[in-house]
Amino acid sequence: MNSGVENNRGAHVDFESVGRELRVRLCGRVDSYNSGGLYFSITRQIKKHSPGEVVIDASEVDYCDVAGVALFSWLLSQQQKKSYKLIIQNLREDFKLLLERLKTEQREKTKPTINPISGFINSTGRGACLLVEETFDFVSFTGELTSAFGSILLKPRRLRLKDTFVIAELAGVNAFGIVSLIGFLFGLILAFQAAITLKLFAAEIYTADLVTISLLRVMGPFMTAIIFAARSGSAFAAELGTMKINEEIDALKTMGFEPVRFLAVPRVIAGFFVLPLLSIFTSLFGLIGAGIVMLVMGFPLITFYDRVVSAADMPGFIGGFVKAAVFGVLISAIGCLRGFQTKQGSQAVGISTTRAVVSGIVLTVIAEGVFAVIYYFLDI
Repeated sequence: MNSGVENNRGAHVDFESVGRELRVRLCGRVDSYNSGGLYFSITRQIKKHSPGEVVIDASEVDYCDVAGVALFSWLLSQQQKKSYKLIIQNLREDFKLLLERLKTEQREKTKPTINPISGFINSTGRGACLLVEETFDFVSFTGELTSAFGSILLKPRRLRLKDTFVIAELAGVNAFGIVSLIGFLFGLILAFQAAITLKLFAAEIYTADLVTISLLRVMGPFMTAIIFAARSGSAFAAELGTMKINEEIDALKTMGFEPVRFLAVPRVIAGFFVLPLLSIFTSLFGLIGAGIVMLVMGFPLITFYDRVVSAADMPGFIGGFVKAAVFGVLISAIGCLRGFQTKQGSQAVGISTTRAVVSGIVLTVIAEGVFAVIYYFLDI
């Protein structure tokens, strides 16, 4: 039989080893000041004697805080790894309750091992449910938006005209600089790339035709829509998301206002009118960039002007204008929807903003594909 006595900052611990059993008797306080030392003392004795069973007698423990309870919990969790059985005897009821509560929290935090097949099924199911929920929200929001537009058509005075002009200024006029720059650079790049290929056929003059058709029909509205989604669509989601977190939207509902008509309709109308105008400037500055390339290649500006006028037909211009208007409605509406879907939390607004940009770009690409098919059959 071996025995030992240790003192540790208000705690008294006795060790007694009988055969394959190690008895540990604790006295006094077990708290944050001495729990670390007690842990090392107990584990040192366990390592020294290699017992099959460890019995901790806590009948004389008169104080135990969270650190002391954590000591008992950690010793219990180590018994399976160290191949011994640990028993805690005579622990006061209030300390037992703390110990059980801590063990419960640890079990909840411990993630069980998931079968890969079960994990795949669960993730697929969650994705399907999320898709159904997103579809339902989109259809519901579309119905509310359509109803709000219908009520405004019947009673135009319901439209917040002043707010609509303010939003149009922020989303349109303030975006003129970046739209012009992107359009100019894109026209420059497109003209250079087209000239490289057409030079093989001695047809560099047709660079002006290719750039004109590309900008007016496809790339002008599309590039403007991408910029609008990144700049204004995200702003709409952030504004409405912040209002959702601050419970301002709930306050509007309490006062009898319809949030969709009050907040979303002005933004959608602004997007409907602003994006086609921005698209025109994108195409215009793109043509300026292409004209500079043609001038560098040795073609006079009057020749470039003649080719642009001959390539720019009215159906192509109107087709691009209609595209831009539809893109404006889609991007503005999805930005408002993501704002209304904002949840609580510090990252909620950032998540909604990101989703608004991604959804806006995806919808723009899908709409562009639909328009391409429609214009093909209409021979536009």
